[in-house]
Amino acid sequence: MLEFSWPWVFLALPLPLIIYWLVPRAPRQDAALRVPFYRQLVQLHTDSSHQYNKNLFLLIACALIWLMVVIASSRPQWIGDPVQIPTTGRDMMLTLDMSGSMEARDMFLNNTQLSRFQVMKAVISDFVEKRTGDRLGLTLFAAHAYMLTPMTYDLATVQQMVDELEIGMIDESATAIGDAIGLSIRHLRQQPENNRILILLTDGINNAGELTPLQAAQLARTEGIKMHIVGVASDQFAQRSMFGTRASGALVSEIDDETMAEAAEMTGGLYFRARTLEDMISIYDELDQMEPIEQDEQTYRPETQLFHWPLGIALLLSFLLALSAMPAATRARAGDSV
Repeated sequence: MLEFSWPWVFLALPLPLIIYWLVPRAPRQDAALRVPFYRQLVQLHTDSSHQYNKNLFLLIACALIWLMVVIASSRPQWIGDPVQIPTTGRDMMLTLDMSGSMEARDMFLNNTQLSRFQVMKAVISDFVEKRTGDRLGLTLFAAHAYMLTPMTYDLATVQQMVDELEIGMIDESATAIGDAIGLSIRHLRQQPENNRILILLTDGINNAGELTPLQAAQLARTEGIKMHIVGVASDQFAQRSMFGTRASGALVSEIDDETMAEAAEMTGGLYFRARTLEDMISIYDELDQMEPIEQDEQTYRPETQLFHWPLGIALLLSFLLALSAMPAATRARAGDSV
């Protein structure tokens, strides 16, 4: 079904006629030299019927351009058929660490080194794909925290946002875990109270921002938001040999496991430690199994914006009109120069 978001814009349709009638015409300047047979000379070189057709074409083209501009300004959109939303689901805010340390390549898959960010992105992408009936949001953090996607049922958009994530898209010089939790709480608090979940993934310690993780966890507990935290970093480092790269030896992780576990526990959530890709998959499978909450039946109708079509037609007609107004000699010179 076609709808217009701002139908009152159509009131502007007669605006050119109003201007034509109300604005006085520019005063006519008489020629300094009057030639009595000038009109006859002009008629010898111009065909009156051709001139009439040309003026009619200009009038129709200008009217059509104005009509397309008005239609585009009214924001036409196609409203699709109602889509039933499952009556069970959760409101989840995924809060992801985008600091530079996430580029550390200490995760392994079949003796192939992978960065923490690559593993996180792959697992989160699969996690989002399974979220039918859930409402998701995305918060990113490094030196500062940013809301990337507010809570939405549009999982395709969330999936696309996850696929486009890259280290360096925000200031990666520090890790503001507390501020990221605070920003996620700010958006989750607007959702129903009984199904608000925050999932935080990080590989570091809090070294920036105004809030500490424990202060932020206290806020989450006050708001009734359950927070699960996933710490991702390997305890092994890579060792190269003639047989390839393999995990070997012990590596001291920077994750503050004790604080992260305490913060999760304060909200009634869990703290998970992912040292391998298999750990990450297992953790998100466990989060996937958590009991969904009953919700009121809801439907929504997908909207597709159409304003770019009339706007494109108006631009194309304007270009053709300008091209037709150019003298034939000028068009020929332009063609020769090309």
